[in-house]
Amino acid sequence: MFKNFLEAKEYILGKDIQIIDFKIVDMRGRWHHLTIPASRFDEKLMREGIGFDASSYGFLTVEKSDMVFIPDLSTAFTAPFSKIPTLTMIGNIYEIKKERERFQDDPRYLVEKAKKLMIEKGVADTALIGPEFEFYILDQVSVKNDVNHMEVFIDSKQGEWNASRKEITNKGLNIFSHNSYHLDKPYDSSADFRDHVSLCLEENNIPVKYHHCENGGPGQVEIEVCHGDIVEMADRTMKLKYILRSYANEYGKTVTFMPKPFNGEPGNGFHMHLHLFKDGNPLFYDAEGYSGMSQTALFAMGGLLKHAPALMPFTNPSTNSYKRLIPGYEAPVSLCFATANRSAVIRIPAYATDPMDKRFEIRFPDATCNPYYAYSAVLMAMIDGIENRIDPVKEGYGPCDFNLYHMTEDQKIKIKGLPENLIEAAKALESDYDFLLRGNVFSETIIKNQILKITSDHRKINQMPHPEEFMMYYNL
Repeated sequence: MFKNFLEAKEYILGKDIQIIDFKIVDMRGRWHHLTIPASRFDEKLMREGIGFDASSYGFLTVEKSDMVFIPDLSTAFTAPFSKIPTLTMIGNIYEIKKERERFQDDPRYLVEKAKKLMIEKGVADTALIGPEFEFYILDQVSVKNDVNHMEVFIDSKQGEWNASRKEITNKGLNIFSHNSYHLDKPYDSSADFRDHVSLCLEENNIPVKYHHCENGGPGQVEIEVCHGDIVEMADRTMKLKYILRSYANEYGKTVTFMPKPFNGEPGNGFHMHLHLFKDGNPLFYDAEGYSGMSQTALFAMGGLLKHAPALMPFTNPSTNSYKRLIPGYEAPVSLCFATANRSAVIRIPAYATDPMDKRFEIRFPDATCNPYYAYSAVLMAMIDGIENRIDPVKEGYGPCDFNLYHMTEDQKIKIKGLPENLIEAAKALESDYDFLLRGNVFSETIIKNQILKITSDHRKINQMPHPEEFMMYYNL
């Protein structure tokens, strides 16, 4: 939003901004914030930053936890629904040395380093990414997990279980399971909500391609944003989730990006459309290539398919992630590529025929990821594939232009699948992470911490009794 401090100060005075709110991302991809009166925003703060405890963000040990964050003026935006005029900025994390020095493991810094490596290696000068945000808009969520009481209650007014309600407010507009894709009003009960969110996103430099109902009956929707620079898109991803939750709170709703919040309903994916450019020219187009894709595009896909299991601790870092990735269901698990095939891990959209639009889509990630880590890891796998000329055809990854959900036993043997849980993903990363270390983009500290975190999450959930186990085993 701003190029320098003077621009920011003039805006603050001109708009009567009274509060400055700073956002800092932690390892899990959550924002924390610290707030100051606008009168305290000065050039000294921009030089020296504001101190904070980095160990509380999961970055460092307690005895080495003092760090500072310095606001990135270009990320400023006006916070929605603030009772007091508030300007929000994202902060970069710095270590305290003789001079302020960027912290190597700051998630925002990772994606910057990945892009820099791509340029230095001559792979491309522009990486565009277009994520699809799938989520549920709900009316209530209640959770209890005591020693003797395990319960989750999720409610959506349009859920099919509310079709028999006898209240006068029931107008017969409930949506039955797997039956809401692109439904029109009045069945699309959250359309106005999404309209307001989309306009707010547009005002805050997050162009929206479109939004619509998704297939999940009890309130599943999607917002797809226009493709943008991979560094900026990481920030946009955080801003979108923040703005969306702010509007949900105002509307008396709650939203979740959980990959699998409902049993028997579609899960929430976070598909990523990817393409590279150099000197303004698209690198993924070749009229003579398979599905109009260049050899460079195939190599990029080869890198992603080869390293996909090792990417998943960053792209699918929750125990719930693997409840969505079920063979034969709506999410792809087969390590292959194909055209217009939603059962493949990498899909080449058949409708993207213009050279500038030529791209592919990876379909396994979900939005429990830290976007800075996920986008960086994905780009690093693409760089590795291009530099090492990893040919997905020669490696046996396709193309697979058939329904992978209905494979024969012989086909299943030939096509590898994704990890089925966090432990398998952790083991994949343990054995395959050298490609992430190049250019000092990822550090071994980040990788070890991520493995530790997801292993701990897996063991925590795995040791807890589940209500379905009582159904299956109580009377044995």
